[in-house]
Amino acid sequence: MNKVTVVGSINLDTNLRVKRMVKPGETIHAKEHYSAGGGKGANQAVAASRAGADTTFIGAVGNDAPGKQMMDLLKEEGIDLSGIDTIANESTGQAFITVDDEGENSITIYAGANFAFGPKEISQKESLLKDSDFVIAQFETPIDATIKAFEIAHENGVKTILNPAPGEDSISADLLKVTDMITPNETEAETITGVHVEDEASAKKAAAKLHDLGVEVVIITIGSKGAFYDFNGTSELVPAFKVHAVDTTAAGDTFIGAMSSVLKADFSNLKDAILFGNKASSLTVQRYGAQPSIPYKKEIKVK
Repeated sequence: MNKVTVVGSINLDTNLRVKRMVKPGETIHAKEHYSAGGGKGANQAVAASRAGADTTFIGAVGNDAPGKQMMDLLKEEGIDLSGIDTIANESTGQAFITVDDEGENSITIYAGANFAFGPKEISQKESLLKDSDFVIAQFETPIDATIKAFEIAHENGVKTILNPAPGEDSISADLLKVTDMITPNETEAETITGVHVEDEASAKKAAAKLHDLGVEVVIITIGSKGAFYDFNGTSELVPAFKVHAVDTTAAGDTFIGAMSSVLKADFSNLKDAILFGNKASSLTVQRYGAQPSIPYKKEIKVK
């Protein structure tokens, strides 16, 4: 069983289902409203745990009702919460998600406590990071905290996975130096490398630039086409499973969490791990919500 530690964001999601996206200055009626657990970090941790990984979380919530709700939800998933701080005078992160009938989403995030911890707090969690097979992080928490977490991981032979989302125009060289695997989608890959990714050939060009920045393993997810990987001289587009998507929220998070649960530390089973992640993601997009849509190991049958 892989030991996966996620350094990341915890949000309470407020979800609205609408027939179509609202236009500026317009008011429309929603068809459904509900709250659920979210945040890229928490989604990835839930996906890893449900897929069978021994999962630990490092992050922060506010001393408020949404924070208690999120801690209760994550505890139910069997995730080790000893690395989560409760920050006084900060509100728990919130996300406001609108999903239309085509399955497309629009998301607005308020970071709150997700931006209220840094390298000092990460250093206090060193024992959790050292006792891991993989450490995963995203861009919904402070970069200096992520760098510190990845440095501790590298010093202790632990592999690091960076999900560069939400997209940033540039990524710290200090962070890339301690990143073993990077997992952008096609838009994020273009933002980082300047290469417009739409197929296997363009993904390979983008991957070459990411390798030049110091990253050993590159996986670029290309929506319904699948996931392209480039590692150790081998590259391939692993096709996605064809399904009818109703809500793409947390699809990428599910892919990363599920993949990390079965990936070997030397990346020798990379393609099989990607297939597993693709299958998990294909189940997520057929359901509504972020964490409510994430599948369990028993559901993820590749063959």
